[in-house]
Formats: sequence, structure tokens, C-alpha cells
Amino acid sequence: MTRASLHHEKTGDRSKLSKNNQARIAVLGTCITIFWPGALTFGFPGVMASFWQEMFSVGRAATGLTIFFMLAAVGTFMFLVGRWQEHWGLRSMMALGVVLTALSTFIVSSATTIYTVYAWAALNGMASCFVYVPALTLVQWYYPKKRGLVAGTVSMVFGLSAAIMSPIFGEMLDVLGYRNMNLAATVLTLSIGLFGAYFARAPQAWETAAMARRAAKATGKPGEIIPGGRSFTVNESLHTRSFWMLWVTWTLAGAAGVSMTILATGYGLFLGFTLSSAILLLTAFNLTNGVSRLASGILSDRIGRNRVMSLAFLASGIAYLALPWATQLWSCALLAAVVGFSFGTLFSVSAPLVADCFGLDHFGAIFGLTFAAYGFVAGPLGPTLSGLLLDITENNYTLVFVYLGVFSLLAAYCICRVVPPDKSALNR
Repeated sequence: MTRASLHHEKTGDRSKLSKNNQARIAVLGTCITIFWPGALTFGFPGVMASFWQEMFSVGRAATGLTIFFMLAAVGTFMFLVGRWQEHWGLRSMMALGVVLTALSTFIVSSATTIYTVYAWAALNGMASCFVYVPALTLVQWYYPKKRGLVAGTVSMVFGLSAAIMSPIFGEMLDVLGYRNMNLAATVLTLSIGLFGAYFARAPQAWETAAMARRAAKATGKPGEIIPGGRSFTVNESLHTRSFWMLWVTWTLAGAAGVSMTILATGYGLFLGFTLSSAILLLTAFNLTNGVSRLASGILSDRIGRNRVMSLAFLASGIAYLALPWATQLWSCALLAAVVGFSFGTLFSVSAPLVADCFGLDHFGAIFGLTFAAYGFVAGPLGPTLSGLLLDITENNYTLVFVYLGVFSLLAAYCICRVVPPDKSALNR
């Protein structure tokens, strides 16, 4: 081997090592960025629901609307962020999401009516879009052959953060009081989130592809080549059965999953547990909501996305149907954990499934559209309706758990119908 070839080989090794380090640092930065938005989205409302009911003299239906406003904002902005990130970049979108999350927490610290809480929920939901979609886009571009693994890792942090912070939120409320707790969360969200966003740099391949898409928009050139054909545009994806089956899945499984964030603590209190014990149900839900995202993501790379999701939704349906007969703390926590596992699977495996079916070129926008079901329909069918039914029936949790269980079972069927469309689907 000549000196020149040896030098070239060493340079190539260093370049490969540098790219690997850049990818790892970017994924780590993404996980740091998404931690506090996840904690405030999945953990904060569940901990605060009973406190807000007492603070503002409102019922469960009123606090259930908190999730409705949050999800409505998610449904509105998830698609838009998917579009905007192609023009403004992934890291800038994530940094903006951190600032908006901190702003929402600052606003709710001075809440005097439940309507201020609704404003917080809407702004927080919007902010989470600016963090979540770019985060999933970034990591899948770095690791296109391990989409389930990296999407599951980011989703795991997004969900697991709530399991970590839920009991801490309860302690902070007792020690610091309502206003100071929120101000502390504001500072932590802003400082830690912006620190992580600094390292969440998009890969050069994404930057190049984004410029190419903008340049080719007027000419109508095809997108990235993927197995089975080129990437689907947003309009093309809307003409496939797979997109709408996934949309219905997000409606049903999303409603069943997100409802537990509101129901868990309330059900524990209904059974006579103390607040600290009742919060353990929410903690169990959020724990598996986080852990399952990584486990399901890895498993989906090996045995298939649809199979993993269908089994998870089936387990969630059985857990909901069993909950009315669970009266012990450990059994309630276990069943809530099963629902959390299913909910985490929905988040982590849906993202690579969208990429598998429709390609990465327009992933953000298409994935954002599937989230519209979660935002606009799952909220009213899940937390809002369940809260209303509990108020009307004077805490008939059996009725609520049964219909949420049926939702999960139907979702288990629908996700099996989501498969990569062939080229003929473009002409339907």
C-alpha cells in the first residue's frame, strides 16, 4: 500500500468517524430538547387536573377540555410545521418550539380562570409540534436503516420524561406552590431545551435534499427513490387507503391512549387512594409510554411495524376492559402501564411506518396530516367525552373504560390495513 493510499484511507476513516459522532451528538441534542416539552404535555395536565378543578371550581369535563385544546393545536400545526421545516430548517423549528413551550408555562403560572389553562394547553400543543416533527425528521435522516430505533429513542424521551417528572411536579407543587412551580419549569424548559437544540444539527443530506426540493418544485421532478417507487407527495398520499387507515388508527388509539393522562389520577382518587398513590397510576402509564417507544421501535425494525402496533392495541383494549374490576393499587397501575405501552407504540412506530409507506421527502407534512386525526378527533372522543360522561353518570368509570377499550380493539384491526401503496395507488 502506497503512502498516498494509506493517507486517503486514514482520511476516510476520520471522515466516517466524524459523521458518526455528528449523528450521535445530533440525536442526543434532539433528546435533550424534547425532554421538557414531553413532560409538560403528558405529565403536567394529569398532575394538575384535580388541582385545577378545586382552584377554579370546575368539573372533570372542564379539565378534559384542556386536552382538547392541546390536541386541536397539535392537529392544526403538525402539518404546517412539516411544511415550514423544509424552508426554515430543523434546528430553528426546534428552538422556536422550546421558546413557545416556556412561554406557555409562564402564562399558566398566573392563571386566574380555567380559560387561561386552555390558552396554555393550545400554546403548549402548538409548541410541541415545532419540536416533535423536526426531531423525528432529523433522526430518521441520520439513520435511514434504523428508523424504528432512532424514532423510538426520541419518542421514548418524549414520553418517559413525563414518568420522571409527574411525581416531581407533585412535590414541586407542595413545596414551591403553584406559581413558583410553573416559573421554575419555565426556566428549566428554556435553558435545557435551547442547549439541546444547539447540538441538533440536521445532516448535510437533508439540507441538500431540502434545497433540491425547493429548486425542483416548479419543474415537478420526482422525489427520493424508495422501495416500490418514489416518495409520495402529500396529495398522492391522500389518495391511498393506507393513509386513511392510519388516520383512523390515530383517531381510535390516540383517543384511548391520551384519555389515560386525565383518567389515571382521577380513578385512583375515586378508588380511595391518596393523591401520592393515585399519581402512581399516571406514573406507571407514562413509564411504559416512554419505555415502549424504544422497545417497540426496535422490535418493529425486526418483525414489522403493523404486527407490533396491532398487538399493542389489542393489549390496550383488554387492559381497559379489565380496569373496572381492578381495585388494588398494583393492579390498576399494571393495567394503566399496558395502556401506556400501547400509546407509546402508536407514537414511535407510526413515524417509521409513514416513512416506509410514503418516503422521507415529504415525511413531515404527511406525518403531520395523520396527526390531524389525533388533534381534532381523538381529543373530543377521548378526554372530553370521558370527562363529560363521568360528570353525567357520577363517576361511572366502567362505561368510559369499556368504550375506550373498544376503540383500542378497532385500532388493532385498522393498523393491519396500512401497507406501502404501489404505483397504481397514485392514479386512483
